[in-house]
Amino acid sequence: MKHKKGIHFEVSERKILLRIMDLVMVFFAIYFLNLYPEFEYIEFDENNLTALILLGVYVLVFGTIFELYDLQKASKLDTTFRNIVITTSTVVLFYLLTPILSPYLPEERIQIVYFYLAIILSLLLWRFIYINLIESPRFYKRILLVGEVSNIDGLVNALNASDPNYKIIGFINSEESTSESVRFKGLKEFEAKDFLNTIEKERISEVLVASFNSEAIIAEVYHDLILLLERGFKIREYTQVYEELLHKVPIQFVGKDFYKYFPFSRSNENKLYIFFHRAFDIVVAFLGLLCGLMLLPFILIGNLLGNRGPLFYTQERVGRNSKPFRILKLRTMIVNAEKDGVKWAQKNDKRITSFGMFLRRSRLDEIPQFYNVIKGEMSIIGPRPERPFFVNELSRIIPFYETRHIIKPGLTGWAQVNTRYGSSIDDSLTKLQYDLYYIKHRSIFLDFSITIKTLSTILYYRGQ
Repeated sequence: MKHKKGIHFEVSERKILLRIMDLVMVFFAIYFLNLYPEFEYIEFDENNLTALILLGVYVLVFGTIFELYDLQKASKLDTTFRNIVITTSTVVLFYLLTPILSPYLPEERIQIVYFYLAIILSLLLWRFIYINLIESPRFYKRILLVGEVSNIDGLVNALNASDPNYKIIGFINSEESTSESVRFKGLKEFEAKDFLNTIEKERISEVLVASFNSEAIIAEVYHDLILLLERGFKIREYTQVYEELLHKVPIQFVGKDFYKYFPFSRSNENKLYIFFHRAFDIVVAFLGLLCGLMLLPFILIGNLLGNRGPLFYTQERVGRNSKPFRILKLRTMIVNAEKDGVKWAQKNDKRITSFGMFLRRSRLDEIPQFYNVIKGEMSIIGPRPERPFFVNELSRIIPFYETRHIIKPGLTGWAQVNTRYGSSIDDSLTKLQYDLYYIKHRSIFLDFSITIKTLSTILYYRGQ
């Protein structure tokens, strides 16, 4: 069997490509402006190397904050246009406010407008090419799924929604077919005997094995998988792809071999990482409390007008190693909100006051928790601490729920920047998948990514 693989870009490759080409296009725009003698705001030469590097840093940082490198959003022109305008506006504003590193303002202020428009147009041109070329079907990664029919529904739905370039073309049932076999109608099924021919005919790029019981794979399929492996064809296991594309641990697909899925990050025991992580916590916590003191007069006025009652409240939460502690927050609900018993906070919850809703959506209600961080009960980044009542309830229903308590809880975390506020058991399952991913892959780079995404969450007003 001769098979010519199609060209496709991995997720990491596309994200790197977007960043590199953004910089190339921005610098090209500056070079183009310098072809006109009248433009003198920023010159494209080695004497302005610091100013050019600063511009590139601003583009990458604010592009990340305003989601220019979110592949789902980058595949849509309308969303991309909005994010480019917001990013460029912020970049130019910060660039003008750092005159020590960036060029001094030109005498003719119209040059700033040219500078602003050049960046927008150059980025739009590149992103238009990206959407119509890289995001076109010719670069799709075409996947053939091999697994048990009865278990692939959730997996297929999750992967289809994760990456616009990741296309599951069909599947092959790896189990013995019987008259009572469950049929999956959401995807085209190919016959096991046509496995190798399907690879060639459908121009498959990769085989994804989603078998939860390797002993149940029929001999015919197993033989073809071995043959493909020997020929260097790319075959991957579903949990690898699930984590790579969705950035969460697929605990709903984990059985008795759970220990295979949780090789927790070495950073959890790395003394140097722990030291810098704690130092980061303390610095950010002090800065956060300082900002809180500056905002306190406005918060007091808002609390007086739209949130009558005590400003603060404390509540018991479960911390590291399942030890309880008292969390400090700004009150967002009416006084005695739980007089009828403990229950989940719901969308449009009537117990939340008008000012309390603003505090939640802006995350200002979390400011007092910087005190918990300084005390060492919490970290800036980690799984959100839950109440003992809900922990007891969820740990009985969701497998591995208590695993999230092996590190300190945090003000923000991987779950908080990737999903909305949890108000049900299903939401808690999704959050746990993200929390376990963070614990498993914890690193300085991931912490930095969460920090940037948290800014996006606040700026886009995505909150509780």
